Amino acid sequence: MDSLKIIKDVISLEMKTLQDLHQSIDQSFEDAIKLIQSSKGKIIISGVGKSGIIARKIAATFSSTGTTAVFLHPSEALHGDLGMVEDGDTIILLGKSGESDEMVGMLPILKKLHCRVISITANRESTLAKHSDVVLFTPIEKEACALNLAPTTSTTAALAVGDALAVCLMKKNHFSKTDYALYHPGGRLGKRLLYLVDDIMKSGDENPVVLLEDSFDTVVSAISKGGVNAVAVVDEVGFFRGLITGYDLRKALQTADDIRALKAKEIMFEKPVTIKAGVYAMEAFDKIKNNPKPLLLLPVLDEDNRSVGIITMQAMIRAGL
Repeated sequence: MDSLKIIKDVISLEMKTLQDLHQSIDQSFEDAIKLIQSSKGKIIISGVGKSGIIARKIAATFSSTGTTAVFLHPSEALHGDLGMVEDGDTIILLGKSGESDEMVGMLPILKKLHCRVISITANRESTLAKHSDVVLFTPIEKEACALNLAPTTSTTAALAVGDALAVCLMKKNHFSKTDYALYHPGGRLGKRLLYLVDDIMKSGDENPVVLLEDSFDTVVSAISKGGVNAVAVVDEVGFFRGLITGYDLRKALQTADDIRALKAKEIMFEKPVTIKAGVYAMEAFDKIKNNPKPLLLLPVLDEDNRSVGIITMQAMIRAGL
Protein backbone atom coordinates (compact mmCIF):
# COMPACT_ATOMS: atom_id res chain seq x y z
CA MET A 1 0.00 0.00 0.00
CA ASP A 2 1.34 3.42 -0.99
CA SER A 3 1.26 5.52 2.18
CA LEU A 4 1.75 8.81 0.35
CA LYS A 5 -1.15 8.07 -1.99
CA ILE A 6 -3.43 7.31 0.94
CA ILE A 7 -2.46 10.54 2.66
CA LYS A 8 -2.97 12.57 -0.51
CA ASP A 9 -6.34 10.92 -1.12
CA VAL A 10 -7.49 11.80 2.39
CA ILE A 11 -6.42 15.41 2.02
CA SER A 12 -8.04 15.59 -1.43
CA LEU A 13 -11.31 14.35 0.02
CA GLU A 14 -11.10 16.86 2.87
CA MET A 15 -10.48 19.63 0.30
CA LYS A 16 -13.46 18.50 -1.79
CA THR A 17 -15.64 18.52 1.32
CA LEU A 18 -14.66 22.12 2.00
CA GLN A 19 -15.33 23.04 -1.64
CA ASP A 20 -18.77 21.45 -1.41
CA LEU A 21 -19.37 23.33 1.83
CA HIS A 22 -18.27 26.58 0.20
CA GLN A 23 -20.79 26.08 -2.62
CA SER A 24 -23.59 25.26 -0.19
CA ILE A 25 -23.37 28.49 1.81
CA ASP A 26 -26.78 30.17 1.79
CA GLN A 27 -28.99 32.60 3.69
CA SER A 28 -29.06 30.29 6.72
CA PHE A 29 -25.54 31.41 7.63
CA GLU A 30 -26.61 35.06 7.61
CA ASP A 31 -29.60 34.07 9.74
CA ALA A 32 -27.29 32.33 12.24
CA ILE A 33 -25.10 35.42 12.54
CA LYS A 34 -28.13 37.64 13.17
CA LEU A 35 -29.51 35.20 15.72
CA ILE A 36 -26.22 35.07 17.63
CA GLN A 37 -25.83 38.85 17.56
CA SER A 38 -29.36 39.39 18.82
CA SER A 39 -29.08 36.82 21.60
CA LYS A 40 -29.85 38.28 25.01
CA GLY A 41 -28.43 35.25 26.79
CA LYS A 42 -25.34 33.08 26.59
CA ILE A 43 -23.98 31.32 23.54
CA ILE A 44 -23.70 27.61 24.37
CA ILE A 45 -22.06 25.13 21.99
CA SER A 46 -22.48 21.38 22.30
CA GLY A 47 -21.68 18.14 20.55
CA VAL A 48 -21.04 14.43 21.23
CA GLY A 49 -17.84 12.48 20.62
CA LYS A 50 -15.56 13.96 17.96
CA SER A 51 -18.19 16.61 17.28
CA GLY A 52 -17.94 17.51 20.96
CA ILE A 53 -14.23 18.12 20.57
CA ILE A 54 -14.93 20.42 17.63
CA ALA A 55 -17.69 22.14 19.62
CA ARG A 56 -15.28 22.81 22.47
CA LYS A 57 -12.78 24.32 20.04
CA ILE A 58 -15.44 26.52 18.43
CA ALA A 59 -16.52 27.77 21.85
CA ALA A 60 -12.92 28.65 22.65
CA THR A 61 -12.50 30.46 19.31
CA PHE A 62 -15.73 32.41 19.84
CA SER A 63 -14.64 33.50 23.32
CA SER A 64 -11.16 34.57 22.24
CA THR A 65 -12.52 36.69 19.40
CA GLY A 66 -15.15 38.67 21.27
CA THR A 67 -18.23 36.41 21.29
CA THR A 68 -18.45 34.85 24.73
CA ALA A 69 -19.38 31.18 24.48
CA VAL A 70 -19.30 28.09 26.70
CA PHE A 71 -19.15 24.38 25.92
CA LEU A 72 -21.83 22.04 27.28
CA HIS A 73 -21.31 18.27 27.18
CA PRO A 74 -24.63 16.66 26.15
CA SER A 75 -24.25 13.64 28.43
CA GLU A 76 -23.47 15.81 31.44
CA ALA A 77 -26.30 18.13 30.41
CA LEU A 78 -28.81 15.31 30.85
CA HIS A 79 -27.46 14.68 34.34
CA GLY A 80 -27.62 18.17 35.79
CA ASP A 81 -25.51 20.47 33.65
CA LEU A 82 -28.61 21.75 31.87
CA GLY A 83 -28.75 23.97 34.93
CA MET A 84 -26.30 26.30 33.17
CA VAL A 85 -28.86 26.92 30.41
CA GLU A 86 -31.13 29.91 31.00
CA ASP A 87 -34.16 31.34 29.35
CA GLY A 88 -33.13 33.12 26.15
CA ASP A 89 -29.77 31.44 25.60
CA THR A 90 -28.68 30.55 22.08
CA ILE A 91 -27.50 26.98 21.55
CA ILE A 92 -25.30 25.75 18.69
CA LEU A 93 -25.52 21.96 18.38
CA LEU A 94 -23.12 19.90 16.27
CA GLY A 95 -24.02 16.47 14.95
CA LYS A 96 -23.40 14.87 11.55
CA SER A 97 -26.43 12.59 11.75
CA GLY A 98 -28.44 14.84 14.05
CA GLU A 99 -29.85 11.78 15.77
CA SER A 100 -27.57 11.12 18.76
CA ASP A 101 -29.61 10.22 21.85
CA GLU A 102 -27.92 12.83 24.02
CA MET A 103 -28.50 15.68 21.56
CA VAL A 104 -32.09 14.72 20.88
CA GLY A 105 -32.67 14.34 24.61
CA MET A 106 -31.68 17.97 25.19
CA LEU A 107 -34.10 19.44 22.66
CA PRO A 108 -37.37 19.41 24.70
CA ILE A 109 -35.70 21.18 27.63
CA LEU A 110 -34.11 23.77 25.34
CA LYS A 111 -37.49 24.53 23.84
CA LYS A 112 -39.10 24.87 27.31
CA LEU A 113 -36.38 27.39 28.19
CA HIS A 114 -37.15 29.38 25.02
CA CYS A 115 -33.64 28.86 23.70
CA ARG A 116 -32.88 29.49 20.04
CA VAL A 117 -31.19 26.49 18.40
CA ILE A 118 -28.66 26.56 15.58
CA SER A 119 -27.61 23.16 14.26
CA ILE A 120 -24.52 22.24 12.25
CA THR A 121 -25.39 18.94 10.60
CA ALA A 122 -25.04 16.88 7.44
CA ASN A 123 -28.64 15.63 7.73
CA ARG A 124 -31.34 18.17 6.91
CA GLU A 125 -34.05 15.63 7.71
CA SER A 126 -32.71 14.78 11.17
CA THR A 127 -34.54 15.30 14.44
CA LEU A 128 -31.94 17.90 15.35
CA ALA A 129 -32.50 19.84 12.12
CA LYS A 130 -36.29 19.72 12.44
CA HIS A 131 -36.12 21.22 15.93
CA SER A 132 -33.64 23.97 15.02
CA ASP A 133 -34.37 27.61 14.32
CA VAL A 134 -31.48 27.70 11.86
CA VAL A 135 -29.84 24.73 10.13
CA LEU A 136 -26.28 25.11 8.84
CA PHE A 137 -25.97 22.27 6.36
CA THR A 138 -22.57 20.61 5.84
CA PRO A 139 -22.73 18.37 2.76
CA ILE A 140 -20.65 15.25 3.41
CA GLU A 141 -20.16 12.82 0.51
CA LYS A 142 -18.28 10.38 2.70
CA GLU A 143 -15.81 10.26 5.56
CA ALA A 144 -12.11 9.97 4.76
CA CYS A 145 -11.98 6.94 7.05
CA ALA A 146 -11.42 3.72 5.07
CA LEU A 147 -14.60 2.33 6.63
CA ASN A 148 -16.54 5.57 6.06
CA LEU A 149 -17.22 5.60 9.79
CA ALA A 150 -14.71 7.66 11.80
CA PRO A 151 -15.57 11.38 11.77
CA THR A 152 -13.04 13.06 9.49
CA THR A 153 -14.49 15.13 6.67
CA SER A 154 -17.59 15.81 8.79
CA THR A 155 -15.58 17.28 11.65
CA THR A 156 -13.43 19.26 9.21
CA ALA A 157 -16.57 20.83 7.75
CA ALA A 158 -18.04 21.58 11.18
CA LEU A 159 -14.78 23.17 12.31
CA ALA A 160 -14.67 25.35 9.19
CA VAL A 161 -18.24 26.50 9.82
CA GLY A 162 -17.37 27.38 13.43
CA ASP A 163 -14.30 29.32 12.38
CA ALA A 164 -16.26 31.17 9.71
CA LEU A 165 -18.97 32.17 12.18
CA ALA A 166 -16.38 33.34 14.72
CA VAL A 167 -14.47 35.45 12.20
CA CYS A 168 -17.66 36.94 10.76
CA LEU A 169 -18.84 37.94 14.25
CA MET A 170 -15.38 39.25 15.05
CA LYS A 171 -15.49 41.61 12.05
CA LYS A 172 -19.11 42.67 12.57
CA ASN A 173 -18.34 43.47 16.22
CA HIS A 174 -15.25 45.48 15.19
CA PHE A 175 -13.05 43.32 17.39
CA SER A 176 -9.58 44.91 17.30
CA LYS A 177 -6.01 43.80 17.99
CA THR A 178 -6.21 45.58 21.32
CA ASP A 179 -9.39 43.68 22.19
CA TYR A 180 -7.67 40.44 21.21
CA ALA A 181 -4.72 41.30 23.43
CA LEU A 182 -7.03 41.83 26.42
CA TYR A 183 -8.17 38.22 26.07
CA HIS A 184 -4.63 36.90 25.54
CA PRO A 185 -2.51 38.69 28.18
CA GLY A 186 -0.26 35.67 28.64
CA GLY A 187 0.73 35.47 24.98
CA ARG A 188 3.45 37.46 23.29
CA LEU A 189 0.97 39.35 21.13
CA GLY A 190 -1.03 40.33 24.17
CA LYS A 191 2.02 41.62 25.97
CA ARG A 192 3.14 43.59 22.93
CA LEU A 193 -0.24 45.25 22.58
CA LEU A 194 -0.91 45.84 26.27
CA TYR A 195 2.33 46.71 28.02
CA LEU A 196 3.29 50.37 28.16
CA VAL A 197 6.77 51.68 28.86
CA ASP A 198 5.42 52.75 32.26
CA ASP A 199 4.54 49.13 33.14
CA ILE A 200 8.12 47.91 32.74
CA MET A 201 10.45 50.85 33.41
CA LYS A 202 12.40 51.51 36.60
CA SER A 203 10.91 54.56 38.28
CA GLY A 204 10.80 56.37 41.61
CA ASP A 205 13.56 55.24 43.97
CA GLU A 206 14.76 52.82 41.29
CA ASN A 207 15.38 55.75 38.96
CA PRO A 208 17.85 58.01 40.80
CA VAL A 209 19.03 61.11 38.95
CA VAL A 210 22.07 63.36 39.34
CA LEU A 211 22.52 67.08 38.72
CA LEU A 212 24.88 68.53 36.16
CA GLU A 213 27.27 69.75 38.86
CA ASP A 214 27.26 66.55 40.95
CA SER A 215 30.60 64.92 41.65
CA PHE A 216 32.03 61.67 40.32
CA ASP A 217 31.40 60.00 43.69
CA THR A 218 27.72 61.07 43.60
CA VAL A 219 27.37 59.66 40.10
CA VAL A 220 28.88 56.30 41.12
CA SER A 221 26.60 56.12 44.15
CA ALA A 222 23.51 56.90 42.06
CA ILE A 223 24.37 54.28 39.42
CA SER A 224 24.84 51.68 42.13
CA LYS A 225 21.52 52.58 43.72
CA GLY A 226 19.56 52.32 40.47
CA GLY A 227 20.79 48.87 39.59
CA VAL A 228 20.70 49.34 35.81
CA ASN A 229 24.26 50.56 35.29
CA ALA A 230 23.06 54.01 34.25
CA VAL A 231 21.75 57.27 35.66
CA ALA A 232 19.97 60.26 34.11
CA VAL A 233 21.47 63.74 34.41
CA VAL A 234 19.08 66.67 34.97
CA ASP A 235 19.44 70.41 35.42
CA GLU A 236 18.35 72.49 38.40
CA VAL A 237 14.68 72.50 37.34
CA GLY A 238 14.59 68.79 36.55
CA PHE A 239 14.87 68.79 32.76
CA PHE A 240 16.72 65.86 31.23
CA ARG A 241 20.18 66.82 29.96
CA GLY A 242 22.04 63.57 29.42
CA LEU A 243 22.83 59.99 30.46
CA ILE A 244 25.76 58.38 32.22
CA THR A 245 26.31 54.66 31.85
CA GLY A 246 28.98 52.30 33.08
CA TYR A 247 30.62 52.70 29.69
CA ASP A 248 30.87 56.48 30.19
CA LEU A 249 32.48 55.96 33.60
CA ARG A 250 35.06 53.56 32.16
CA LYS A 251 35.81 56.01 29.36
CA ALA A 252 36.32 58.82 31.90
CA LEU A 253 38.66 56.63 33.95
CA GLN A 254 40.83 56.08 30.90
CA THR A 255 41.07 59.73 29.86
CA ALA A 256 40.77 61.93 32.98
CA ASP A 257 43.82 63.07 34.91
CA ASP A 258 41.81 63.39 38.12
CA ILE A 259 38.61 61.36 37.90
CA ARG A 260 37.26 62.61 41.24
CA ALA A 261 37.43 66.20 40.00
CA LEU A 262 34.97 65.49 37.19
CA LYS A 263 31.39 66.68 37.32
CA ALA A 264 28.42 64.77 35.97
CA LYS A 265 28.12 67.16 33.02
CA GLU A 266 31.69 66.27 31.98
CA ILE A 267 31.02 62.53 31.99
CA MET A 268 27.53 62.31 30.49
CA PHE A 269 26.49 61.54 26.96
CA GLU A 270 24.43 64.56 25.90
CA LYS A 271 22.11 63.17 23.25
CA PRO A 272 21.14 59.58 24.05
CA VAL A 273 18.23 57.82 22.40
CA THR A 274 15.16 58.30 24.64
CA ILE A 275 11.54 57.17 24.77
CA LYS A 276 8.40 58.93 25.95
CA ALA A 277 6.33 57.68 28.85
CA GLY A 278 2.89 56.36 27.94
CA VAL A 279 3.87 54.69 24.66
CA TYR A 280 3.77 50.95 24.09
CA ALA A 281 6.77 49.11 25.47
CA MET A 282 7.16 47.46 22.06
CA GLU A 283 8.19 50.85 20.66
CA ALA A 284 11.05 50.97 23.17
CA PHE A 285 11.96 47.39 22.29
CA ASP A 286 12.14 48.27 18.58
CA LYS A 287 14.18 51.40 19.25
CA ILE A 288 16.78 49.43 21.18
CA LYS A 289 16.81 46.51 18.77
CA ASN A 290 17.06 48.60 15.59
CA ASN A 291 19.45 51.31 16.74
CA PRO A 292 22.64 51.42 14.60
CA LYS A 293 24.78 51.38 17.74
CA PRO A 294 24.32 48.78 20.51
CA LEU A 295 21.86 49.84 23.23
CA LEU A 296 20.73 48.10 26.39
CA LEU A 297 18.41 50.75 27.85
CA LEU A 298 16.53 53.97 27.23
CA PRO A 299 15.84 56.96 29.49
CA VAL A 300 12.08 57.55 29.77
CA LEU A 301 10.92 61.18 29.59
CA ASP A 302 7.54 62.80 30.20
CA GLU A 303 5.94 65.42 27.96
CA ASP A 304 7.95 68.16 29.72
CA ASN A 305 11.23 66.36 29.00
CA ARG A 306 11.74 65.34 32.62
CA SER A 307 13.31 62.02 33.58
CA VAL A 308 10.63 59.63 34.91
CA GLY A 309 12.34 56.28 34.44
CA ILE A 310 14.71 53.96 32.63
CA ILE A 311 13.61 50.94 30.60
CA THR A 312 16.07 48.15 29.88
CA MET A 313 16.16 45.43 27.24
CA GLN A 314 16.58 42.87 30.03
CA ALA A 315 13.32 44.02 31.68
CA MET A 316 11.45 43.82 28.37
CA ILE A 317 12.75 40.31 27.69
CA ARG A 318 11.71 39.28 31.21
CA ALA A 319 8.25 40.72 30.51
CA GLY A 320 7.92 38.50 27.47
CA LEU A 321 8.28 41.04 24.65
